[in-house]
Parts: sequence; C-alpha cells; structure tokens
Amino acid sequence: MPGRSNTLETDHSRDPCPYVILNDTGGAFAMGAIGGAIWHGVKGARNSPKGHRIEGMMTGMKARAPVVAGNIAAWGGLLSAFNCVAVHSRQKEDGWNAIFAGALSGGCLSIRSGPRGAIGAAIAGGTIMGVFEGVSVALNRIFSDVNRPVAPPLPPPPSSIS
Repeated sequence: MPGRSNTLETDHSRDPCPYVILNDTGGAFAMGAIGGAIWHGVKGARNSPKGHRIEGMMTGMKARAPVVAGNIAAWGGLLSAFNCVAVHSRQKEDGWNAIFAGALSGGCLSIRSGPRGAIGAAIAGGTIMGVFEGVSVALNRIFSDVNRPVAPPLPPPPSSIS
C-alpha cells in the first residue's frame, strides 16, 4: 500500500497495549537479571582476593543483580507504556513512537536530577531509540531483497543452422 512502511504496521502478532506493557516489563527484568548477574559476577570475582573468587562472585551477583534487573524493568515498563500512549494518540505504528517513548522514558527516569539532567537524558534516550530504529530500517531494506523472487534465466536464442 502506498504511504505505509514495513516496520511495525504489518506486525499484528503483539498483544494489545495493556498486556504488552507487562510483557515488556517482564522481559526487561529477565534481561537485566541475566546481564546484571554476569556483569556483577565477573566484577565480584575480579575484585576478590585469590582463593575467594567464587564467594566474591556470588556476593556480587546476590547484591547487585536484582538492583540492575529492577532498574532495567522500570525503564522497559516506562518505554512500553509511553510507546502505547504514542500509538494511541498518533493512531499509527511507526518508528517515531519508539523515539518519542525513548525520550519520554529517559526524561522521566532522571527527573530527580533536575531539568537539565532530565532534558539531557531525554535527548540521549530519543537518540538511542532513533539509532535502533534506523538500524532496524536499514536491516529491513538490506534483507528484504533476499526473498525477492528471481526470474528464471532466459533460454538461449534458437540457432539458425541450415
């Protein structure tokens, strides 16, 4: 159809907005828990004395991985909620919704650091989501040619042998 992009408009497999917020929050929590456990496990092992590395790894994971998981879950939940608000208010699903949601969630999460910090975080969040959307569009354009049907080769012209 003319005027339609191939990003999120054709994807109707996602849940409706109230449920997608919970789904995205849970997914963000899981990613934060796994990533935080790996990061703080390595950090705890490296900062422990020789012979106590396993204990230091476990202590670092138990102390900091849940905090990272909660922080990333809060960001993922806000991002998804603002994305749903943008979809509902704009009545279209495209990459701009994610960019607006990234800016709003970055600004909301850092509002306690004052207006200057919130504006900086909003710009950073919108920029990061813009880069993600740009890479997604570029990859869609690159890989959309892979499935394009290819015409069979033409037969050679008949030779005129007499």
